[in-house]
Amino acid sequence: MKLKLSLLTFFFVSLSFAFQFQLSEDSEVSILTFGPGSSLNDAFGHNAFRIKDNTKGIDLVYGYGQYDFDAPNFYLKFARGKLNYLISRHYYSDILNYYSSVDRTIKEQVLNFSKLEKQRLFNFLENNYKPENRKYLYDFFYDNCATKIRDVSNSVTDNSILYNTPPNFEPKTFRQLIYEHVDKNSWGSFGIDLALGSVVDRTATANEYMFLPKYIYSFFEVSKRKDNSELVKSSKVIYEKREENSSNFLYSPLLIFGLVSLVILFITYKDFKNTKRTKWLDTILFSITALVGIVLLFLWFGTNHTATWQNYNLLWAFPLNILITVQLMKKEPKKWLRSYLKFLVIMLSLLTLHWIIGVQIFAIALIPILVALVVRYYFLIYHLKN
Repeated sequence: MKLKLSLLTFFFVSLSFAFQFQLSEDSEVSILTFGPGSSLNDAFGHNAFRIKDNTKGIDLVYGYGQYDFDAPNFYLKFARGKLNYLISRHYYSDILNYYSSVDRTIKEQVLNFSKLEKQRLFNFLENNYKPENRKYLYDFFYDNCATKIRDVSNSVTDNSILYNTPPNFEPKTFRQLIYEHVDKNSWGSFGIDLALGSVVDRTATANEYMFLPKYIYSFFEVSKRKDNSELVKSSKVIYEKREENSSNFLYSPLLIFGLVSLVILFITYKDFKNTKRTKWLDTILFSITALVGIVLLFLWFGTNHTATWQNYNLLWAFPLNILITVQLMKKEPKKWLRSYLKFLVIMLSLLTLHWIIGVQIFAIALIPILVALVVRYYFLIYHLKN
């Protein structure tokens, strides 16, 4: 008798728990699109789902892309592209207060989902938020906070969404899409152009545009369901950014590297006039280019970052330069060093060709550095000959 009573109690408790999380007819699901922030890690914006049900007292925001700072070897895993990210869940009021306090635009699109689809989405997100399900392997282009919105929406609607391209849609490469959010003459852009290989210089498909949060907004805005109904029932701006970020040219990489290049060219000119060679300059140049090249090789072959493959920055940041520093410190280097320097000039010529024909686009801040390198290499070839 006690066993039956316990089972009956468990049944009603389970039933009441399940009923408590059944969305009502008045529930709404929407996509929140947050504008870019001031730092590089939030320069591309953010997307999240909002589940609102006034009848049930629910107003929650679910987003993908939260760092798992408790992960062992966090920084090593981050560098190698093996860091798991998390789905987050917050009260809408907290999200609104935070993003408005940091002056980031907030837009909302209420989706034209049936009650069943809303419930599916809610169930999916709640299940995904469980500790055993929260982690996923992040990919900046193919599995991030924006692509999750698209993919989860497709899943809960049984792929009934027909995506249309926004007005004035123009085919662009992944790198060009990145430039829409970062100034080409910024340190963030310089780091991105240095680390990412030629694989991001191919034209993205319309579907791939949605790795950026702003394109989730623009694509969803014009898309339909298979029954020809609108995907978005209504949209509005909840908060509008007030201040615009201003760039400071005095601290830009183009100016800084331009000044460094002038110093290299001036020393090279003095060396030419005085028929001598400044050893410490050559040691620094070859050491830095080698170390940069070693890091790029690691990003290409030693990590899971697919976007760092086929990086032709290695044509100027040549890892074997680290072995040449010993020769450059000698008063009379080996004769074969001239042949190696000619090889480096050829490599710089190949880089220029790659840039011109569009195989890979390089950081504009590299231009003065490349000019200084080729001049220095030619000087060393001439100096060692004599």
